[in-house]
Amino acid sequence: MAEVEQPQIYLITPSEFELSVFSSQLVRVLDSADIACLRLTMATQDEDRILRAADAIREITHARDIAMVIDSHIMMVERLGLDGVHLTDGARSLRKARDELGADAIVGSYCGQSRHEGINAGEANADYISFGPVGASSLGDGERAEAELFQWWSEMIEVPVVAEGHLSDNDLRSLAPITDFFGIGDEIWSSDDAASRLTEISKIVSSAL
Repeated sequence: MAEVEQPQIYLITPSEFELSVFSSQLVRVLDSADIACLRLTMATQDEDRILRAADAIREITHARDIAMVIDSHIMMVERLGLDGVHLTDGARSLRKARDELGADAIVGSYCGQSRHEGINAGEANADYISFGPVGASSLGDGERAEAELFQWWSEMIEVPVVAEGHLSDNDLRSLAPITDFFGIGDEIWSSDDAASRLTEISKIVSSAL
């Protein structure tokens, strides 16, 4: 039987943060565990705030050879020297993003709980597909990306898959053998010590394989 590779950590920033405080916190987190990629996700539509945050965080990530993508803002990728974009509308913007950014850029797509949308995004040359939320939450419509979706995807589709959204320790254990990445965000930022919590998560994932 082939050995299952350990899922990598795909780090997601908080949607709101004070840059001067978050920058030092981020340094500690990135130095506490192996991170494959960071996604800048900001609730604000203030262009200047996004640009300043992206600029500062890019310096931190690229100094550590960690890829950085931005949520939705295709036009900011080349302007800021980022590695790519994370789209939130399934396959709909993928071809536009690929045409705009070229073949070497990372273009990922969040597809909710839809196997069909994931397949469409994969056929449109997404570099990864993200499904979620995995865990229960009172936000949204209550629909969840179940383990069966990740099981099927890992067996049938070669495009890498990310599991994200309200991940519990049990979710980490059950999905570790059938996902390529864990999208980790509020799971650590809501704790008192984000770096220590990420170290714990890495150990949970490793022990599940």
